[in-house]
Amino acid sequence: MDALKDRLSGLLGRRVLSLRRLAGGDLSVVYELTLSDGACVVAKHGDGAGREGAMLRAIAATGVPAPAVLAADGGWLVMEKLPADGTPAAAWDDLAACLNRLHAPADEPYGWSHDHCLGSVAMPNRRAEDWPGFWAEQRLRCHIAHVDAGLGSRIEQLAERLGDHVPRCPPASLLHGDLWGGNVLVSGTRVSGLIDPACYVGDREVDAAMLTLFDHPPVSFFDALALEPGWRERLPVYRLWPLLVHLRLFGPAYAAAVDADLRRLGV
Repeated sequence: MDALKDRLSGLLGRRVLSLRRLAGGDLSVVYELTLSDGACVVAKHGDGAGREGAMLRAIAATGVPAPAVLAADGGWLVMEKLPADGTPAAAWDDLAACLNRLHAPADEPYGWSHDHCLGSVAMPNRRAEDWPGFWAEQRLRCHIAHVDAGLGSRIEQLAERLGDHVPRCPPASLLHGDLWGGNVLVSGTRVSGLIDPACYVGDREVDAAMLTLFDHPPVSFFDALALEPGWRERLPVYRLWPLLVHLRLFGPAYAAAVDADLRRLGV
């Protein structure tokens, strides 16, 4: 542990007095560090530390709160520790306002400047001008080799007619990319920061769909987002990406949810 404190001290340029492993961190190791000047910061270790740091900076550049990146090197990402004494249920109005800023139109092709991963699951982000093509290839077909043949066949059927379900050229927006309640830090009734991003440019409905997986945003939240007509019918398409990721990472507990959304889409 002393060697780790020395490593992080050198990275920060400030002495680390103590570190404490934080709960969670299914896909990475996370510590709270106490520094010699009394400050507390968060250090996260994983293969995508540099990529995640760039994503946090991209979110902050839109005016949406995110942890300040203090250092990123050698698999370590060290960030500002933000207050988190509340829950998303107390901050839906502010979260909607944050997403409206985050999702301002972006003059970029769909995708991102580099690929990413969620744990062991690759997240390809090759740039594309055609949104159904991007989603079919990089969010659906990418799973087929990793699931059973029956499920793979259903995914392929959906991918083949994806243009019947999603628009060809929705406005391009910066997405958080892994937006569930656990990645929204709240203090009181305000969002203090969005964390653990998996950013790329795409249809803003992707972030809205992710929030319906484990959380229950009120109608007023979706009203404030002012999504395009038909957004509810498109939710199952966009939920399938995180559901298939969870199926591959955590096993058959997610199979029923995958099946249900495919059935909603007539597959």
